[in-house]
Amino acid sequence: SIDVPSVGGPNWYQYVLCGVKGILDNSTIQHDPARGMLIMLSGNIPPASGLSSSSAIVSATVLATAYMHNATLNKQTLATISAECEKFIGTQGGGMDQAIAYLAQEGCAQLIEWNPLRATPIQLPANAVFVIANSLSEANKAATSDFNQRVVECRLASRLLAKQMKLNWRELNRFADLQKALGYSLEQMDALVQANLSLNVYTRTDLLKLLDVTEEDFTENLLTPNTRNSQTFKLKQRALHVFQEALRVQQFIETAKSTPEDCISRMKALMKQSHESLRTLYECSHENLDQIVTISDRLGVGTRLTGAGWGGCTVALCDGVEESKRFVETLKAEFYANIPKAQASDIGSLCFTTSPQRGAEIYLIEKQQNNILPTP
Repeated sequence: SIDVPSVGGPNWYQYVLCGVKGILDNSTIQHDPARGMLIMLSGNIPPASGLSSSSAIVSATVLATAYMHNATLNKQTLATISAECEKFIGTQGGGMDQAIAYLAQEGCAQLIEWNPLRATPIQLPANAVFVIANSLSEANKAATSDFNQRVVECRLASRLLAKQMKLNWRELNRFADLQKALGYSLEQMDALVQANLSLNVYTRTDLLKLLDVTEEDFTENLLTPNTRNSQTFKLKQRALHVFQEALRVQQFIETAKSTPEDCISRMKALMKQSHESLRTLYECSHENLDQIVTISDRLGVGTRLTGAGWGGCTVALCDGVEESKRFVETLKAEFYANIPKAQASDIGSLCFTTSPQRGAEIYLIEKQQNNILPTP
């Protein structure tokens, strides 16, 4: 058995242990007996930047460990294992980062769906250019309770709505499952939240009464270890964000498929709306992120935070290379020039253009020819 500490700020190697444990401690996976591995880790994803650096390590380690132990697994299974084993570190993520790490395709966004895990490629406009900008405010979701607090608030909102609708509320802690059980559209779920979650802030006492549970039951079964001292919960705001964001995803896909003349302009507007919702309803933004978004709004660029929030990076959608260049130069002059920390950094590593590429792959080095060959 591999022990992964679940409390405290984890070091990078503990994410490697998560990946190894995900394969070797999984009794449902057929693999060779455990063997030692020499692992060299290198990467250019800034840590605590909201760009899934931790999930990248876990996913890469799961893939490498599976390969080294002759475990034959498809990408969907690898993504599911990676999402589950990252929870050993203490974060309650949903699996989106790990899914895209394996299922990404060049030039496409991916619609990630669950139960079962599947990805649908969404072809992006040819002139769509993305800009990543680091806010230089680190977002270490494993070191604080903020990330898990939002997860808990969403689960509590789903359960409370389920109880109000006379469903088996203990089994319905995911909004997607609740929506399926009710047979509602996203618009109907939005209306349900507006009508039934009446309080802006729910106290612990409120929820004990509404769910008809004991303090012990609530603490042990409805909270996570690092949220057990939480006294207040914003259920309505979190639920509204989730359902409205899901609707924006649908609108983004419809826009991409119909390719109207103002396709990118519509996508930009959805990106802007998304960030505003993350800022006001989900409350996971940061003043540095908001400053970048304000600059982008002035330039007509669609920008939102990416990753868990509370710092990290923004992702911006630009219409063509020239617009992306103007945006990058403006950020250098108006944002990074005013941050001392940026002066000691390579600006090119803080703010850069990018595009969707392929997901995780294995490359084998032939010792004699020193060739590097990809493995399907």
